[in-house]
This record gives sequence, C-alpha cells and structure tokens, in this order.
Amino acid sequence: MSNHGQIDLQSLTHFDNLELVARQVVEGFITGLHKSPFHGFSVEFAEHRLYNKGESTRDLDWKLFGRTEKLFVKRYEEETNLRCQIVIDNSSSMYFPYDEFNESGQPFNKMVFSVYAAAALIQLFRKQRDAVGLSLFSEQLEMNTEARSSSLHTKRLFHELEKLLVPADRNDRKPTAASGVLHEIAEKLHKRSLVIIFSDMMESSGDPEAVFSALQHLRHNKHEVLLFHVTDKKREVDFDYDNRPYRFIDVESGEELKLHPKEVREQYREQVGKFFKELKIRCGQYQIDFIDADIREGFRQVLLPYLLKRQKLY
Repeated sequence: MSNHGQIDLQSLTHFDNLELVARQVVEGFITGLHKSPFHGFSVEFAEHRLYNKGESTRDLDWKLFGRTEKLFVKRYEEETNLRCQIVIDNSSSMYFPYDEFNESGQPFNKMVFSVYAAAALIQLFRKQRDAVGLSLFSEQLEMNTEARSSSLHTKRLFHELEKLLVPADRNDRKPTAASGVLHEIAEKLHKRSLVIIFSDMMESSGDPEAVFSALQHLRHNKHEVLLFHVTDKKREVDFDYDNRPYRFIDVESGEELKLHPKEVREQYREQVGKFFKELKIRCGQYQIDFIDADIREGFRQVLLPYLLKRQKLY
C-alpha cells in the first residue's frame, strides 16, 4: 500500500480480476481524498456544478447545500457526460523491466502499470457516467473503439486490457510509431474528447518533432489531452543499477551494448533529462497536461490529475 491507503502496483495481489482491483484502487483513492487537503473534492459531485451569481435558482440542490453549505446547480445529462479516449502504447519498450515482479510474483512493468491505471480510470468514468473508448498502438493502430458508456462496452474494455497483462515475449519486437498513430486517432475522433495517453514516448524513429506534431494535431482538433509519461524512474531516469558490468538490449531493435553503468551514468542522465525537459516544454506550449507517472508510485498520480482536469472542463 502507498500513501493515503492507496493500492500501488507492487502490492497488487488480485491479478485474476481486473475490474475488482480497479474498484479497490478507486475506493482507496476516494477514501484518501477525504483524508487529504482535497477533502470535499469528490467524484460524487460530477452531476453538479457551482452556482454562478445571477443565474436562475430553479435547479439549485438544497439537500447538497444542507450538507456542504455551498450552492450547487444540478446538471442535465447532456451537460455531465464527457467523452474520453484512453490511448495505450503497446510497443515492446512498455514491457520493461522484463525481470522484475511484485510481491505476488506477477510482472512489474510499465504496461502492467498502464493497464491498472487505465482500468481505475474506467471505473471512475463509470461512476461519472462518462463515455470511454480504448486505442492500442505500437507501430500501427492495433485497436480502436468508439467511446460508449454501456456496461457491456465497459466489460469489453476490461477484457481487452486483461490481454495486455500476459508477459511479453522478449523476441517479439514491436517498435513505437506514436506520431503516425496519434495523427490517425485525431482524425477518427469526430466529437470533442479528453484524450488520455499512456506512453514512455520512446519513438523508434528517434524524431521527437514527429511526435510533437501529432500531439499538436490532437489539440488543433479541439481535443483536451492528458499525457501520462510512464517510466521506471529508478532504472530509466536515475539509471540506478548495481556497480557491475551489464549487457543492455534494445527491446525494440535487438541491438546490444555491453557497459558499466557507472561509466555512463552522468552522461545518460544528462541526455535523458534534456529529452524529458523538451517534452514537457512542448506539451506546455500546446496546452497539453504532461504528468510524470513512475511505476513505483501509487495510482493517485494518475487519478488526481484526471479529476482536476475534469473539474476544469466543467
């Protein structure tokens, strides 16, 4: 368990039922909200908005006023529903680290983190009656569903996400081509949506400009974008390895490199830091919410930015 009673990836034990775990994660998160500075910031108010001085008092919720001493106006159904598209990078680099497991002996990697985070978000969407779709990509768009809010559609999404929990074959090399896929998704989304991306942003082409162009395309089409930059901070950012020689293998190209981490750590951190900084700056320029998501932290780092974003949109 992590702070605020939240379930984190390392302590998950019920890998057999994704929907059940998602519910536990969300319940733990909401309980944590009530015990934090965000007390009162609740998903239960999704069907209300704050009363604006001067407007009609006809739709005021007096029962809610009695509990909160704040004036809230009831929203109509078309006003409350949000359309969300979850986009998950399914390239080989997302299955890193390959050799680490949680307390229950289950794989502990960027993909597993993204799947459980996405499942928890879907559980929140369900609570708020929001419509959600799912897109999966590597070098091409592997799956793309329209956004719906029916229980049957939600069960299908959980089923598709569960398939991603199967340990990946190291020899199954799937490069990342986020730029082309994001352009394609931007064209397929015909209604204004909140696009939530889970990716390590390791574009195989090595051309960051192509990725920035695709992100800008989403914003140009009036979509709101939340980019969760999923990393194993310990290994991929801090380059924290034991003091011994290693054989590093690029999981997408198969290229191998033998080296001692201590000899390149400083240079590596500098280069990685430079790329991440540029990514953040560009996202800021395009008004894209950029969130660092370290797989060794809890799911609060995903759920809270989503709720804050939703509050701003309505």
